[in-house]
Amino acid sequence: MTSRPATSQQLRDLALLRRVRDRIDREYAQPLDVEALARGVNMSAGHLSRQFRLAYGEPPYSYLMTRRIERAMALLRRGDLSVTEVCFAVGCSSLGTFSTRFTELVGVPPSVYRDEAAGVTEGMPSCVSKQVTRPIRNREAPAPSRR
Repeated sequence: MTSRPATSQQLRDLALLRRVRDRIDREYAQPLDVEALARGVNMSAGHLSRQFRLAYGEPPYSYLMTRRIERAMALLRRGDLSVTEVCFAVGCSSLGTFSTRFTELVGVPPSVYRDEAAGVTEGMPSCVSKQVTRPIRNREAPAPSRR
């Protein structure tokens, strides 16, 4: 199997997708939706979603929620904010949706994570703690054990 060289249009699309990903990384706490992201790069929402998934393995909204959950995990580990405060600080507008998505990615509800993870990364270099605490994507977190 031989790979074909990328066309100039494909390269332009990849550059636009990188701009979208970078915007999500920067503005995760802002109200972002796929339509607004698509408008920012002059694409339709459907085309953006399909191309983003091909390039990064997940659609833009899922990527955005993963970034928000990563930041929420860091804030919860500090332990000085309530789950509700963290929810709104990372750009979520619904505590229920935030808690559900957090539990899907992390495997435990945010309140349990806050209680169990406080101080876990203390003294750990940030580059290591970021890797160790990265949420699992695509609902791969193990189901919480029942005691």
